[in-house]
Amino acid sequence: MKVARQTVLALIGVLAFSALAHASGGEGAEAEGLPWGNFALRVVNFVIFAYLLYRFFGAKVGAFFGGRHNQIKKDLEDLDLRKVEAEKKLKGVEESIRNLEQEKAALIAEAKSQGEAIKTAIIEKATKDAEAMRVQAAASAENEARAAFDSVRAEIADQVIAQATKTVREKLTAQDHERLVDEYLTKVVLN
Repeated sequence: MKVARQTVLALIGVLAFSALAHASGGEGAEAEGLPWGNFALRVVNFVIFAYLLYRFFGAKVGAFFGGRHNQIKKDLEDLDLRKVEAEKKLKGVEESIRNLEQEKAALIAEAKSQGEAIKTAIIEKATKDAEAMRVQAAASAENEARAAFDSVRAEIADQVIAQATKTVREKLTAQDHERLVDEYLTKVVLN
């Protein structure tokens, strides 16, 4: 229906322009007026030619232009679908970008908390190690002091014994020596 209407409008336009061209004094124009008979034959000839074109080629031309119209319509629909899909993908990418920012912030926060936890653990371990070293050093110093004290005591005892032995030998006579030995033996035998 559209094709027929467009064809009729095109035909009217062609006739109007050809009439104007002829009236403007084209070839064969007569000075007295327009040769309406010749013009009418040309119009009838054109109408018959247009009818024959429409009759034999109208369906093919209509199919061509209709098919082209359908193809363009299909392409536009396809483009609309692609546009919708592209917008969905764009939204997905934008969402993932927003999620990346959130994930980045979460990872940074987690890394900071882990760093603080590691820092606290290192400080606690260092404190415990320092306390253990202090206790060990105190125990070691006490043991060394005790060993030094025992060593000094043994030296003093050895010196006291040596001095006492020397003093006793100087003052002890042979009779005193025999008497002491007898007293000691008596105590040992009685006990």
